[in-house]
Amino acid sequence: MNGLGVDHAHVVGLSMGAYAALQFGLRHPQRVSAIVAAAAGSGSSPSGRHAWLRETSILARAFAERGPATIAEKIATSAARIQLKYKDPKRWQEFTKQLHHQSGQGLSNTVIRCQALRPSLHDLRDQLATMITPVLLIVGDEDAACLETNLMLKATLPNAGLWISPNTGHTINLEEPAAFNAHLETFLGAVERRSWRRSYAMARIASRRLSLEHRPEISTPIHIGQERSDNNVIALNKANRPTDISPSEVPPR
Repeated sequence: MNGLGVDHAHVVGLSMGAYAALQFGLRHPQRVSAIVAAAAGSGSSPSGRHAWLRETSILARAFAERGPATIAEKIATSAARIQLKYKDPKRWQEFTKQLHHQSGQGLSNTVIRCQALRPSLHDLRDQLATMITPVLLIVGDEDAACLETNLMLKATLPNAGLWISPNTGHTINLEEPAAFNAHLETFLGAVERRSWRRSYAMARIASRRLSLEHRPEISTPIHIGQERSDNNVIALNKANRPTDISPSEVPPR
């Protein structure tokens, strides 16, 4: 971005890219205008964290010792990727073929030196709760490893919306390209028009209270007066409407 002279941009990522997009939003909030995080959260779920770390170690060794060609089809027919085979067999074949030609050592290094070492998104919850950048979360309802984490992200991120695609696995952009692109266009268009709003004051406070109820170490109540970003949104709505309305009267989008 610096080299291209781009001051700020919309950032879109899928899977590992979604994790990177959220990290970018945390580290450089002034450089990102919107984030699309699709299929984020593999290995983050507390209930499956230890099993996932064990599996990544086995997978990394298999990539390095046997090469991706020997396990490409097994990966492509896994529980969260088999959906593509039935929705678009030709694209699934291309996906599998691409896996065959990857570097075994490169994949091994990526798994063991990046995926296995990155912190869980659940461990970053306090930091994510401060990020006011507009975020669109996308996840397939059959992407079991990511569902729990996306629900947490929805409850945590102050300015996030969540689209759950039915009968869809991890490769959501390949399985449902038209719907995926349509949701991106709608979201980014709303951000650019400054009309993106999916979390009104009472709804967000309720979701945060629900989140805090599962964290006994935090007992401080959240007050409406702290929701300053909502005050700005309500003021904007007032300016564009013929009559004043209270926050509780804002219709859901």
